Amino acid sequence: EAGGVVLGKSADKLFSLSGLFAVYKPKGPTSAGVLNLLKERLLAEAGVQTNGNKRNQVLKIGHGGTLDSAAAGVLVVGIGKGTKMLRTMLAGSKKYTAIGLLGKATDTLDATGKVTEEKPYDQITKGDLENVLQKFTGDIMQVPPLYSALKKDGERLSTLMKRGEAVEAKPARPVRVYSLSLQQFQPPLFTLDVECGGGFYVRSLVSDIGKELSTCATMQELTRTKQGPFTLEEHALYEDKWTIDEIARSLEHCTSLLPGEPSHKKLKTEHPGETAVSCE
Repeated sequence: EAGGVVLGKSADKLFSLSGLFAVYKPKGPTSAGVLNLLKERLLAEAGVQTNGNKRNQVLKIGHGGTLDSAAAGVLVVGIGKGTKMLRTMLAGSKKYTAIGLLGKATDTLDATGKVTEEKPYDQITKGDLENVLQKFTGDIMQVPPLYSALKKDGERLSTLMKRGEAVEAKPARPVRVYSLSLQQFQPPLFTLDVECGGGFYVRSLVSDIGKELSTCATMQELTRTKQGPFTLEEHALYEDKWTIDEIARSLEHCTSLLPGEPSHKKLKTEHPGETAVSCE
């Protein structure tokens, strides 16, 4: 029973769901917005009344790493006991396809921001770009963007920036790039495939590549194609599949992808604080 309401079969099934699955996040909404929509859908299908903010206690659900509003792709979702497994997702590897634009810089490092600089780029060849990529592969230092979900005194940097408060850049921090390759070069656009570890910002990578080439660059588009074992092609459920039965099926299928439960104690000490908060 939930708050004196006798629940039906589909509600029983919903509340027994447990594990990790993946959904497709389209361009536009925030990751939290996608999660709220998913939650509303499931509760509505189960016929569970949600009065105001009580709904958060009703269904345990969370995601394994923010994708920017302007980005699309795989968003890993934990439901029931699966919410405890999300921390490993944050730290694990991710794959992205990013389209960069040479010759322009923006304050947010992506297409949503104001243009802050324009520079010529005609001198850059495909070879120049490929050579520069080697510098950004392996264990590198990266300064996270000012407009980001990282926090200062409990508030997101992006919130402080939008209020017009002065925000100091976070110090560079170590990040890992497993692989980085140039897929396409049609100046001013270039397409990268990148596989990286936790806390990595693809926006910063694109911006840094521009500087390294003595011009500037900003990210036009970003798609997360893989997070941990979850791929966009195989595992991401599109909105029309956000039903209790489809998710149950997906959870069954996805359990086989996951390693045995690691001890959570060990994980917590490895990723103190901030690393766990942010992923592009």
